[in-house]
Amino acid sequence: MVSTLLTPRGRTRQDVAGGHGACGGTAPTRILDRGHPRVRSAVRRIGIATPEGEGPAAKVAALRRAHRWISAEVRPVYSVEEARPVSQILRLGRGSCSQRMAVLEAVARAWGVPSRVRGLVVDGTFWYPRFPRLRRLVPDQVVLAWPEFLVDEPPEADRSAARRLPVSELFAGAGERRGRADGGFTNAGPETLFEALSRTSVDWDGATACPASDGSCDLSAYLLTDLGHFDSRDELFARHGQTLCGPARFLAEPVLGRRAAGL
Repeated sequence: MVSTLLTPRGRTRQDVAGGHGACGGTAPTRILDRGHPRVRSAVRRIGIATPEGEGPAAKVAALRRAHRWISAEVRPVYSVEEARPVSQILRLGRGSCSQRMAVLEAVARAWGVPSRVRGLVVDGTFWYPRFPRLRRLVPDQVVLAWPEFLVDEPPEADRSAARRLPVSELFAGAGERRGRADGGFTNAGPETLFEALSRTSVDWDGATACPASDGSCDLSAYLLTDLGHFDSRDELFARHGQTLCGPARFLAEPVLGRRAAGL
């Protein structure tokens, strides 16, 4: 299959029961270059995270504010360069869902909110609705870095045991209408996965009670492999590779990197 030929070779992607205890952190990385002047400028535009001494709810509210800013300021496209530094994404003013989640992580780390990612290998058929005439070119597996944020003080004895807030739960209980009658996320049309987080549940584990009228918030059928947790998306991609191999990214990026999502 063409889709298989486009993916990296020599990568073993197996389920990791319970992850490997990654704690994450706030340090800058090559991708999450939070110290870059362009990233610092974006953080200033979004505003301070929380007044000193404020608790988890204030941090979550700040992350929601950052999410809305990114949705408005970084145009959604089909970029395949998932290891692109956040400063470059902001310079271009456009990015894929994965890249815009990286922007959210960089902002969180700049605020002192630790982040880590869960590595998910998702069935390429999940993206078929977006490319109905190019299905043979859709990779059979997509590596997704799913962010988690530490918004509460962890136990001093075991930081790895602290509960993190997955990005899919960022807007839970925010007074927003989630799982509305018009449906969950279907990966079709102009709405992207990044925007959908603010209005509907996105569940990769089949643990969410979806509305009776619509079960599309449960995306667990598309999850092929859970790679566990990583201190950063840099570590995830270094260990398991990006979705496409280097030559495929080189050929696809000039076209897909400018193509607006939904078109």
